[in-house]
Amino acid sequence: MQLEIWSDVMCPFCYMGKRRLETALREFAHRDEVELVWRSYQLDPELRAAPGKSIHEYLAERKGMTRDWSERMHGELEKSAAELGLSYKFGKVVVANSFDAHRLAHFARKSGIQGPMQERLFAAYFTEGRDIGDEETLVGLGAEIGLDPSETRTVIAGGQFADDVRRECQDAEKLGAGGVPFFVIDRSYGFTGAQPSDLILEILTKAWSGQVEEAR
Repeated sequence: MQLEIWSDVMCPFCYMGKRRLETALREFAHRDEVELVWRSYQLDPELRAAPGKSIHEYLAERKGMTRDWSERMHGELEKSAAELGLSYKFGKVVVANSFDAHRLAHFARKSGIQGPMQERLFAAYFTEGRDIGDEETLVGLGAEIGLDPSETRTVIAGGQFADDVRRECQDAEKLGAGGVPFFVIDRSYGFTGAQPSDLILEILTKAWSGQVEEAR
């Protein structure tokens, strides 16, 4: 079974969805036969780095809401993340475009360590306040999971995997993704959102047994 996951490192629900998927997979009898493939998606492809601008200001402006609304919303997300053992620190988040981080994830996929790269990027962005749009930051994060720094720097500086990122973003739209995380099983069944672990387990079980219509 192949399970593709369209995600953006800037998406708080994607990190929570990752944790809930991991919980479901621990209970799934055929977990060793599931191939996880992370796919690229950008919530805001046109985002430009804004030094000094907080995530509260960025989201308030993007949604046409007030800063107070943004702070309350992020506060609720921090609580929800904590229930899953995740430490979101929105006060430290650096607003940055995620395109290069997605290219790094593609490089990690080629090296067979895409899963650890996704986890490292999420933690760097949501917990550590790292700038995922900065080349040296990405080189360092890649090195932490085993990527060669020199090769990573060449990839980031040279623009490699850019077309792959754009293509996967387009694929999500073609498949009808209404948002992320967007999960697709064997290109025959998809579901969106950081769904509860028991529901994900139910979907995986039904999809494995061929009961796709029931799983819908």
